[in-house]
Amino acid sequence: MTFRINHLNKATGVTYVYEATAVWDKDKKQPRNKQVCIGKIDPQTGEFIPSRRLAHEQAAARDPAVTATAQIIGPACLLDKATADLGLEKLLKSCFPKEHLQIRSMAYFLVCRGGPLSHCEAWSVNHQHPYGKPLTTQRMTEIMRTIDEDRAQTFFGKWARKILEKDYLCYDITSVSSYSELNEYVKYAYNLDGEKLRQINLAMLFGQESQLPIYYRRLPGNIGDVSTLHNFLEAFRFLNLPKVHVVMDKGFYSRKNVEALLEARDKFTLAVSNRTKWVQKSIDMVRGSIQGPENYRKLDDEILYVHSELLPWGKDHRRSYLHLYFNAHAAADVIDGFTKELLEYKEELESGKLVEEHREAYKTLFVVHETPVRGKRVCYNNEAIEKYRRQYAGFLAILTNDIKDPVQTLMVYRNKDVVEKCFDDLKNQLDMKRLRIHGSASMAGRFFVQFIALIYMSSLRRDMRKADLIEKFTVRELLEEMESLTRVDYSGKYGHLITEVSKTQRQILEGFGAAFPT
Repeated sequence: MTFRINHLNKATGVTYVYEATAVWDKDKKQPRNKQVCIGKIDPQTGEFIPSRRLAHEQAAARDPAVTATAQIIGPACLLDKATADLGLEKLLKSCFPKEHLQIRSMAYFLVCRGGPLSHCEAWSVNHQHPYGKPLTTQRMTEIMRTIDEDRAQTFFGKWARKILEKDYLCYDITSVSSYSELNEYVKYAYNLDGEKLRQINLAMLFGQESQLPIYYRRLPGNIGDVSTLHNFLEAFRFLNLPKVHVVMDKGFYSRKNVEALLEARDKFTLAVSNRTKWVQKSIDMVRGSIQGPENYRKLDDEILYVHSELLPWGKDHRRSYLHLYFNAHAAADVIDGFTKELLEYKEELESGKLVEEHREAYKTLFVVHETPVRGKRVCYNNEAIEKYRRQYAGFLAILTNDIKDPVQTLMVYRNKDVVEKCFDDLKNQLDMKRLRIHGSASMAGRFFVQFIALIYMSSLRRDMRKADLIEKFTVRELLEEMESLTRVDYSGKYGHLITEVSKTQRQILEGFGAAFPT
């Protein structure tokens, strides 16, 4: 037990303040007081004057007139560094001069916590963030309603010009479930997350080299992957950017899309299903010769056999290349994946919830019988299925109008996995799996704030990889490790202090090149 004693020195007239601690004297078996002088009382003002031998924070803690506030600053040290490196403060301020600090603060919260924005107000009270004041739920709602399409597109143009130089852009689309019934973008469609909710689609471009999201666009939830590409790229061209090279998976293949890309002189790398008839004809031509020694390639630890051919496309015979790859070891996994697809297709046929991109598979791999008595009966076309497994399993086809080398093409295509990680962050780390926002304007603003948070999360992961921290932490774990780094501000003359930096926090700050807080 600790208490204070004031003692007046009659000889000098000075009142000294002692801090007394009750201790037990084992020898005399009775309590004793251990006293330490911690200062004196100013005879004129009555204020406590701490002893000079006390450390700064010790003096502040012992002054009864001093109040102290604590603020967690660790995560902001890293996010502020990312802001400076990316030039985000200037960009956002130029597009949103009145709201840029609040937008960044909401993004900080989403990266650090990832919960509903309604929890941001409590978080903003004790965490350092750009706005510097508590963000109420009402204020955040007002801000999201002011983020209109015009200013968002202005930001995208400036952001893309800053990030894009020579980069491959990965294009993909995901669906986000929503409870809204008042938003024109929210529609019923096949839900990839298996939820019985309406959904909105989100299409995005993500840079392979920069490892950062570049651009996104909201799309109605009932529009399929194939039909989104043309309109999306048309909207992207309005930003007046240099020509890009777009990387896509087989879900975006259609003759119409390829012709549109070639017509626009856009560069692309696009996987094509080996269930497509013209691809199967090309595979049939090389099946007996592709495993020759001259076609042998090794990519990392994977053994591949490759075949490339110049493929003039369409009536104008525009130049493109078809690269075929065969991996015998992967054939078994391909067959397993093919079986899972067959089960999904059968369920779609039986339920009547058809997916436009799967119509060729329905036609080729199934036989549908409909009778007045038994109704619809869906059967597998076993002959066609067995032919595919026997002749085409293990083959991969990639179409491109830019890269001649098949190994480089495959590396570029496989690196598109960054956009899948981006969508995983968006939906699972940044609380966007189910939207509870109903109005179209508020939803548009929420998407934009999520996009800024996604830029931060992608930037942190990229820097973690450079600093060899990616094997030790996830992004969220890294920021949680920084939570104990706190700034304590004292009233009056005592200023502030920073809590001790741990060894792990020191390694993180050094790895990111971030300044140590003072």
